[in-house]
Amino acid sequence: MKYTIDYNQSNPVAEITLNRDEEILIERGSMVYQCGNVTLEGILNARGKTGLGGVLSAIGRSMTSGESMFITKAKGEMDGAKIAIAPCIPGVIHEIYAKPGNQWRINDGAFLACGEEVNYKMERQSVGRAFLGTGGLFVMTTEGDGPVLIHSCGDVLPIELDGTKSIIVDNDRALAWSETLDYDIRVASGIFGFKTGEGFVNEFSGVGTVLVQTRNLKSVIAQIAATHSS
Repeated sequence: MKYTIDYNQSNPVAEITLNRDEEILIERGSMVYQCGNVTLEGILNARGKTGLGGVLSAIGRSMTSGESMFITKAKGEMDGAKIAIAPCIPGVIHEIYAKPGNQWRINDGAFLACGEEVNYKMERQSVGRAFLGTGGLFVMTTEGDGPVLIHSCGDVLPIELDGTKSIIVDNDRALAWSETLDYDIRVASGIFGFKTGEGFVNEFSGVGTVLVQTRNLKSVIAQIAATHSS
C-alpha cells in the first residue's frame, strides 16, 4: 500500500496510489475523493471468517462493540489509481507497521486503512478486560507484514515501555498498543473512581509501545452539546 500524508495540514488526508487489481480496506465513509478509476464495495467486517460464521461475527461485534457491520474495499482499476481518505473526526492520521513478532491491537473506531499484505482478526475480550468505555468487547489485532493507518482525536502520543514499570492510560484515550504488552482495565480510583471524572483506565505492562490520543472524543462531544444547549 503506497500513500502520502501531508502533515502540514492540521487535519490531513491520506492519498493512496493503487495498482491494477490491488485492493485495500478502508474505514466505512472515509473516502474524500478518487480519480474515477477506483471501485468501492461495502463488505461484511468479518476478516478471517466467511459464510454464516462471518455474518454472525459481524452482527455480534456491531451489537456488542458499536463497530460497523461493514467495511469498504477499494480496488484499483488501473495502475496509478488514486483514492484519498480521512477520518470523520478532527485529528491526525498515524502509521503503525505490522510485522511478524511486532503486531498491534487497535481500539474501537481507530482503524482507517490497510493493504492486501495485512490481515486482522477481531478478538473478544474477557469481561475483566472489556473496553467498556468505548463499547469494546472486541479489539482488532493485526496479522501480516505491512503498514496500517489509524486515526486519533487530537494528536498521537507514543509511550515506550521497557518492562521496568507499568503505565495507566484513560480508557477513552488508549488508541493502539503492541500485542506484546499485558493490559487490564479497572475503575480509576476504586469503587468511587467515577467521582474523579476518569472512569475506566487501562494499565499496560511489559515491553512495547502504547499510542495515546491527546483528546477524549466523548468529552469533546459533551462539551459541544453543553455549549449549544446553553
